[in-house]
Amino acid sequence: MASNTSKTARASVRAGQAQGGALSVLGEFKYVIPLNGGKHAYVRNLTNGKTVHLRTDSDAFAEEIRLLANAGHSAKVRAELVALAAAHPTHGWDETEKRLVEAGVFGE
Repeated sequence: MASNTSKTARASVRAGQAQGGALSVLGEFKYVIPLNGGKHAYVRNLTNGKTVHLRTDSDAFAEEIRLLANAGHSAKVRAELVALAAAHPTHGWDETEKRLVEAGVFGE
């Protein structure tokens, strides 16, 4: 019986299985999705597959970012916060990053 999937698709699946089930994301993946003028955000967590809605000044937000930083995503998350501060200077993302740094979230 012939398969309906292309040779390329089958090769892609085999390559994914060879990586041990590692996550492969095409395109840009955002960890922090701003909401409500920077007061809230969705935080996507690759380590547990969950997206949570949090206040950016809450301890829960800091802990979620700490989980990402501990999983090796620290540089990417900080770059996103810097980009958000540049794109939306009145939304307080620079203060959010400063608060996270002071709390030792990024391991510094």
